Amino acid sequence: MAKETDATRQTLSTSISRRQMLKTTLAGVATVSAPGLLIGQAHAAGQFMDLDSFRGAKIDWRMAEGETITIGVIPAGYFENLDKVLPDFETLTGINARLEMIPPGQIRQKAVLDLSSKTGTYASHAADPMYYELYVANGWIDPLDDYLGSDKLTDNSWFQYEDIQPGHRGATSVGGRPYGIPYDGEATIQIYRKDVYDAAGIEPAQTLAEYAANAAKIHNPEQRLWGCALRGFRGAGQNMYIYPSIFRAYGGEWFDGERVTVDTPEALAALEYYVSLLNNYAPAGVENWNWPDIADAFGQGTVGSYIDGHGTAAVIANPEKSKVVGKVGFARWPKGPSGKRVTSIWNWSFPINAALSEKQKQATWLFSQWAGSREVQIATSYA
Repeated sequence: MAKETDATRQTLSTSISRRQMLKTTLAGVATVSAPGLLIGQAHAAGQFMDLDSFRGAKIDWRMAEGETITIGVIPAGYFENLDKVLPDFETLTGINARLEMIPPGQIRQKAVLDLSSKTGTYASHAADPMYYELYVANGWIDPLDDYLGSDKLTDNSWFQYEDIQPGHRGATSVGGRPYGIPYDGEATIQIYRKDVYDAAGIEPAQTLAEYAANAAKIHNPEQRLWGCALRGFRGAGQNMYIYPSIFRAYGGEWFDGERVTVDTPEALAALEYYVSLLNNYAPAGVENWNWPDIADAFGQGTVGSYIDGHGTAAVIANPEKSKVVGKVGFARWPKGPSGKRVTSIWNWSFPINAALSEKQKQATWLFSQWAGSREVQIATSYA
């Protein structure tokens, strides 16, 4: 079995900004910084970030002063970090912005209800890439090319929208037009306990078959160690974030012309593989697990490996939440029987609610531009 290089088997020690991550996640493996970089030092002085860089942008940050906006987000570390620096946005702009934490299973329903009823409760929200087609077809969100192309609203030499990795920009675009500003980005990878793998004499899997074999070899429920875990909770952004990579790696195709092809032999084999991992090597109750449950179990030392987004490292790298810090290895997503290595990418991004007033839209655009900026990406990228 081919060995992974050091570059793809590193522990969580390197600082990296999420804007850089938005450019590099398609490479397949990344690391997350140690806690408290930048934020803790600035907070002690009473301000999170130096605002001079923002004020150097050739736009009027006070153009929507006095407006109030609510942004729906999920309760995840990267949004909690954003909430901590939100007072700087208010100081910079005079806009009263509030982040409302909504569980992942509910945020999509709340967003659709708000957008479809045109109430404007949420000026923006952490939007799922799979929902942009629905939003655009119904005219619920604004295209952003006019915002990006306006010298009044955007200083592109400062914001550098093109600096964001093309795959993530594409995921928030419809018909070639941008509709959301990516805030965080990730790719799916293989995460495993180095000490457990070393003790078992195994290497990170190069194929899905090898991954199952590795899970079987380290599986020891009597010692409270399960071989692997995958998302069992069903739905968009739940198991349907992970399963499609396996489906495609098995040679599955969603369509043949206009005919849906999710019941082909390749599709059924992929589904059987996924279910077999859950049934044979995962803890009881995994059918209700999403990524936080997997990361928590891995961090407590009861799961030996999983395949999921690299963003879960924010949990397993945090000494306050994890017992396995320093024992974690990373590897590329395994290849399937088709020979394909199909890594999924994901981002949460900020669209603009089309039901807002012009001033509220300006306020929301300033927020999106601020949150997606290089400075905020660096300041909020820690576990």
